[in-house]
Amino acid sequence: VMIHYGRQAITQDDIDAVVAVLKSVNLTQGPAIAQFEQSVANHTGAKHAVAVSNATAALHIACLALDLGPGDWLWTTPNTFVASANCALYCGAQVDFVDIDPHTYNLCPQKLEEKLIQAQKSNKLPKVVVPVHLTGQPCDMAAIHALGQKYGFKIIEDASHAIGGRYKGEPIGNSRYSDITVFSFHPVKIITTGEGGMALTNSDELATRLGLLRSHGITRDPALMTEPMQGPWYYQQVALGFNYRMTDMQAALGVSQMTRLVDYVKRRHDIARRYNELLADLPLTLPWQHPDSHSAYHLYVVRLQLDCIKATHRQVFETLRAKDIMVNLHYIPVHTQPYYQQMGFKQGDYPQAEQYYREAISIPMHVNLTDEELQFVSNCLREAMGL
Repeated sequence: VMIHYGRQAITQDDIDAVVAVLKSVNLTQGPAIAQFEQSVANHTGAKHAVAVSNATAALHIACLALDLGPGDWLWTTPNTFVASANCALYCGAQVDFVDIDPHTYNLCPQKLEEKLIQAQKSNKLPKVVVPVHLTGQPCDMAAIHALGQKYGFKIIEDASHAIGGRYKGEPIGNSRYSDITVFSFHPVKIITTGEGGMALTNSDELATRLGLLRSHGITRDPALMTEPMQGPWYYQQVALGFNYRMTDMQAALGVSQMTRLVDYVKRRHDIARRYNELLADLPLTLPWQHPDSHSAYHLYVVRLQLDCIKATHRQVFETLRAKDIMVNLHYIPVHTQPYYQQMGFKQGDYPQAEQYYREAISIPMHVNLTDEELQFVSNCLREAMGL
């Protein structure tokens, strides 16, 4: 049986919730959207939640809501999925990166500060910074927020991995240290809606803009119109938006999944503890947890201590895959992608992210894993390293 690095957990309640929508009048733009938004807002403590078709769409409209555009800079981490950087390019802005903290693998606040000091001298300060909560562990948001106050940039938390996690004892997504937080509900994430994402904010103005951008820039709210309603049919396009809507089928699945979010994160912590025990004596760097953080544990990443083992990174990876353990690697540093190399980025620009990439493997982490499977994964990892 194949053991995937991540996969969804679907129950009969989930299926019933989706079927109820299929039998209803509204397959899209119906009441399930608001219910899902409210359930996530209630969990996080954020004032507003705007559900969209995926987290990339959420990042895109978050950038637009913050007026990112040509001539502006967005900074993010190289150790992320390409969407965290691409969202700036969609807006005509430019991208730069900040290297990672070697312990958390998240954007390093010290490196950020060093880069800001230099950028201020050359008048190239970022308009937006996107810290990414890699594996579900939050970044040092208090430090990043303090730098935002000092240097005047806006913050979008890319919390695609992190719903259900906590930072300084509070839910990730409350946006205490950011303007907008983004979640993903892709099937490998903590909870799923199939495809799907959400943008959360405490700003009424940003929430209004996000809502418009999600659906063509069209409003039926008289308060946002330039003239009185011409009749019950009336709407106005007041901005250039997109079709980034989520369906009611997806939202209903999300509402049902949210009821198990706390249990899912607890189970992921149990699995992480078990891995920590099983892998303790191996030449691996296990995930380090910052005391301020309670990770959502979307991923469990080990780093191979390559000088202590008899196999290469690739050999370990391929040996595990040959045993139907579908390990993965999160992520190939964005600045090494051909599209970004054409912009002038090159190998050696962000040494910590590149070193991480040479050593990292994401081993299976999802709520359906059995103790036998965890044992099997750790035994195979031991063998794959030639020990």
